[in-house]
Amino acid sequence: MASGSVPTFNSFVAGPNAMVLAQLRAACEPGAPTTPLYLWGDQGTGKTHLLRALAHEVQQRGGRVGWFDAAQPLPWLHEDTCSLLVLDGCEAYDASQQHAAFTLFVEATSQATLIAASGRLPPVDLPLRDDLRSRLGWGHVMAVQALSEAESRAALRREADRRGLFLSDEVIDHLLHRYARDLKHLMTQLDRLDEFALVHKRAPTVPLLRQMLAETAVDDVRSRNGVLF
Repeated sequence: MASGSVPTFNSFVAGPNAMVLAQLRAACEPGAPTTPLYLWGDQGTGKTHLLRALAHEVQQRGGRVGWFDAAQPLPWLHEDTCSLLVLDGCEAYDASQQHAAFTLFVEATSQATLIAASGRLPPVDLPLRDDLRSRLGWGHVMAVQALSEAESRAALRREADRRGLFLSDEVIDHLLHRYARDLKHLMTQLDRLDEFALVHKRAPTVPLLRQMLAETAVDDVRSRNGVLF
């Protein structure tokens, strides 16, 4: 998604994930059961987008959200006033974070707080302690699938239109053929192209995209080599 934009259910291109989207929407409805939710799938399929959309919806309805991922330092504390507990990217948790996540899960369950989690693998295959792995598999376990090329194309065009940015078929082709159909990376490239076009005061054409990619590649090499300019 665009830099600074808030992922929502409406901005998620469902494709083969329409039932997953419907399940998350239903979980926000008043009186809905607080059955735990777990999303799994490859990187870039939209798991974090969906969790952030769920969190946004809960907050829009006046609820509070506790969000925990591997980048967040300990301690992890569950507040009694939370309506939603999110455990994102569970496969990356270290031993201490796994212990904290298990404690959070138990506390949230005892208070009937909705729990939503994600990982790259189904719960049974996660490299986690047994008690946490089993609890992540307690409720609705849903696979989030990658979009087809046509769906990825539609997602790029829809996001470009939202920004007021015209993308030709040639530019979209170049993006899709240069990168895997991973929406996370595709949207990152769209962010860069949008900014690059503004800086250079040029339309987003294939030559401009190639220039951007070439400069990005040089910057990446410099960064890896520790060269600062």
